[in-house]
Amino acid sequence: MNVELAEKVYWVGYVDWDIRDFHGYWTERGSTYNSYLILDEKIALVDTVKAPFAEHLLGSISPLLDGRKPDYIICNHAEPDHSGSLPKVLQAYPQAELVCDSKCQGMLAHYYDTSGWNFKIVAEGDVLSLGKRQIKFIETPMVHWPESMFTFLEPDGILFSMDAFGQHLASEGRFDDEVDPVIALDEAKIYFANIVMLYGKPIAKVLGKAGDLGIKLIAPSHGVMWRSHIDKIVSAYADWVLCKATDKVLVVYDTMWGSTDMMAQAIADGVREGGAKAKVIRIRESHITEVATEALDAAVLAFGSPTLNMTLMPQMAAALTYLKGLRPVGKAGQAFGSYGWGKGGPEEVHKYLHEGIKCEILGDPIRSQFVPDAGKLDECRAAGRAMAAKALEMARA
Repeated sequence: MNVELAEKVYWVGYVDWDIRDFHGYWTERGSTYNSYLILDEKIALVDTVKAPFAEHLLGSISPLLDGRKPDYIICNHAEPDHSGSLPKVLQAYPQAELVCDSKCQGMLAHYYDTSGWNFKIVAEGDVLSLGKRQIKFIETPMVHWPESMFTFLEPDGILFSMDAFGQHLASEGRFDDEVDPVIALDEAKIYFANIVMLYGKPIAKVLGKAGDLGIKLIAPSHGVMWRSHIDKIVSAYADWVLCKATDKVLVVYDTMWGSTDMMAQAIADGVREGGAKAKVIRIRESHITEVATEALDAAVLAFGSPTLNMTLMPQMAAALTYLKGLRPVGKAGQAFGSYGWGKGGPEEVHKYLHEGIKCEILGDPIRSQFVPDAGKLDECRAAGRAMAAKALEMARA
C-alpha cells in the first residue's frame, strides 16, 4: 500500500507487524521501515528498507515509476534497517546515483560490496535539483550515527528526518492523525529513550537547524509521519534532549525472598507521602525498555538489589548497564537492598549509579540484613520522602 504525502511524493515502505526485539529494545507494537519516492523531472528514492523486505520495496515503487527509473537513491543513514535493500535496489537500477555523505560511503563499504556503486557525495548545505523540487542536505552527526543526515524537500516542506522523531509502531495509518495521538507520542518517547537518549546535545543542535526550515511534514524512518502534531513532537523532543525532570521517582528493584521488595514499597510509600510520583518496577517482571523510558523524565533513580554471590542480581546488572550506556543526564540516585552473611548487592548498585550513570547521590546505600524490621522500613519511608523533596525541587528548576 503506497501513500501520497504530497503531489507525486509517496511512502513506499514496509509495515513489520511481527518484530518484537530490536537489538534488545522490546517493540511490542511492531515497527515500519519507511522509504519515500519523489517523482519529478528527476526521480529520487529516499532510504530503503530492511533487507528481507527488498522485493516488497521494488514491487511498491515499480508501478509508480510508470516505466521510468530512479535517478537518485538517497541514503540518510547506513544502519542496515534502512540500507539493507540497497544491493537489490541498485542491482535493479544500476544507473542510479547513490547520494550520501562521505562518512556514509565509508560505512556502507563495511556492510556491502560497493565497488560498482555510483556514489554522489554531498555535504551540509548542498542542494540537489529534481526539477520543480529541490532537496537540501543537513548533516546531523551522532543523530544517532556519525554519518547521519536529514534531507529537506522544497517547496513541499517535507523533512525526511531519518531516525529522529521516529517510533517503532506498526499501524494501518501512516500519519499521526490516523492513529491514537497518545500512542504515537508514547512510542516516540520510548524510541527516544532507548535509541537516542545519549545523543541529547547533537539532537539539540539539529533541532536548532531544523527550526528555520518551515517544516510542514516530518517523515521519519520508522513509524508514522507527523503532519497534525508537529508542534507537540518538536516540543517533546526539546524536553527529552535535556532529560527534563518531572516530579517522579523511579523505583526499580529485584528481590529473592521479598526483603528488597518490602524496602522498595516502603520507599515508594515515602515518595507519595512527600507529594511526588512513584513509578515502581520489579525488573524481572518488566523489561529494560520500560526502565529506560521511565528514566528519561524521572528526577530520582532509586535502584535496589539483594546480594547474590557477593554482587547484585543479574537482571539488575543488565538494567543498570543498559542505562549506563544511554547516559541519562541530570538525575539524582539512591541505592538500596538486602544482604545475608555477605554484602555486595546494594554496594554494586551504588557504584553503577555514582560512577556509571553519574547520578547526584542522595546518600549511602540503604541496607537491610535479611528481612527489614519496622525501623528499617521507617528509614526507607524517610528516604522516600527525601527523594520526593528532591524530585519536586528538580521539577521546578
